[in-house]
This record gives sequence, structure tokens and C-alpha cells, in this order.
Amino acid sequence: MPTLTTKDGTEIFYKDWGPRTAQAIVFHHGWPLSADDWDSQMLFFLGEGYRVIAHDRRGHGRSSQTATGNEMDTYAADVVALAAALDLRDAIHVGHSTGGGEVARYVARAEPGRVAKAVLIGAVPPVMVKSDRNPGGLPIEVFDGFRAALAGNRAQFYRDVPAGPFYGFNREGAQVSDGIVDNWWRQGMMGGAKAQYDCIKAFSETDFTEDLKAIDVPVLVLHGTDDQIVPIADSALLAHPLLKHGTLKTYEGLPHGMCTTHPDVINRDLLAFIRS
Repeated sequence: MPTLTTKDGTEIFYKDWGPRTAQAIVFHHGWPLSADDWDSQMLFFLGEGYRVIAHDRRGHGRSSQTATGNEMDTYAADVVALAAALDLRDAIHVGHSTGGGEVARYVARAEPGRVAKAVLIGAVPPVMVKSDRNPGGLPIEVFDGFRAALAGNRAQFYRDVPAGPFYGFNREGAQVSDGIVDNWWRQGMMGGAKAQYDCIKAFSETDFTEDLKAIDVPVLVLHGTDDQIVPIADSALLAHPLLKHGTLKTYEGLPHGMCTTHPDVINRDLLAFIRS
């Protein structure tokens, strides 16, 4: 398996498919998943002639089960190392959920010429947790509940999330896919409990406001109006105005995991943005 070893000795697993001379699309997954969450997108864009790359964030998937460095600055530094090792130029970076935060922090700090465009899908920026500066955010008790559930029975918690709000399978009339639920559980349980526990703080409390303001490339913001994990009112609708070159597209009734439940819709819009 291809891996990159970072300065602190962490092994980062990544997939790299397609012609090395083609434009690269780099996919950044959500918590607590892995590069496998992008299978539908990677196969589609590989078929369109692109080079497609996805890595398992430290502590997740097949990467090292790290005890330290499980925060956004280090996540972004790992992407810097990956981009340098693969010599990526004019790449498009696509991030979902926590991966959207990783994309925002990386793209804001990337070397000139490394990034052509970015996409944030159901992404956590600008900041999730409620505070005096962010009164519409989710109370810290919500994330404390995540931590308690992970520490108490991670295996059951990682069944309940995809079977319920992540894909909107808790909505009346929803067609539940046991395969999708099982695949979410499989990915989550591959990673390390300590890293995933720490990542809850990273995705909920990191403020990406200044990152969004600093990004100087075109950014497409995609969000489902029925996102129960990252509510649209406190994420995409606030993030979009902070971007210099942002485009917002919303999807009526679609859930947080819409890249999996509606890949044809999302892939079509991603391709149009990338080709524009």
C-alpha cells in the first residue's frame, strides 16, 4: 500500500489512480471515515480522465493510529507533505465535512501553484460549536455526547450514526441501505479510537473564518438542506460570504452523506465546476 511518512513518523496511506500527467483531484474524507468514502467520486473522475487521489487522515483508516497531532494544523501539514511528495500542481481539493475544514486550512496556506480550485461539501467551516461569537452554533454538549458515545461503545455509536442522521435514514419514507451503513461502520472501526476522539474537538471547535477569507482560488460550496450533522444555516450559509471567489449550491432535502446517497447528482455538479 502506498504510504507517506511525515516528520513525526506517522504513516499516511493514500490512493493515487490515473495518469500522472492529468490534472489531479484530491479528496479529503469526513470523520471518522477513510479514503474509501470517496469510491463513487474517484471511479467517476478516473473515468473522465483525471488523476484521483485520496488519503486516510492520520488516525483514520489505514494510516497510523496516532495519539498526537490529531488537530487541524497537523492535518493540513500532512496534506502539505502529500502534495509535495506527489508534486501536485494546479490540483482541485474536494473536502466533505471534517475534510472540508482540512481543505480550507490547507488551501489557505498552500504554496503558490499547488491549488487551482477547491470544493467544500457539507463542510464544517466556519465553526460548528456555539459561542458568544457564534450564537447559532451547536452547544458543546452535543459534542460532549459524541465523545461519551465513542468512549462508551464506539462500535454501537458507529452503527447508530449512519443508520440515522448521517444519510437521512431516520426520515420517514427513507430507503435504508444496509450496505451503506455497514461500509460506514467498517471505515470507522478501522481507525484509532484516540485519534477519532480527538478529532471531535478538531472538527467542532476549530474556527476557519480567517482561512476562508484568505483563500484566493474559486471555491464551490455544496450543502444539503436536510443535513442533520452539519446544519446548513451555521455552515455553508455563513462560509460562502467569507470567500473571495465562492459559489454556493444547495440541494433541497438531501442529507449530510449526499455524495454517497446521490453520487450522480454531486458528480455532475463537481465535473461542471472543475471544467468551468
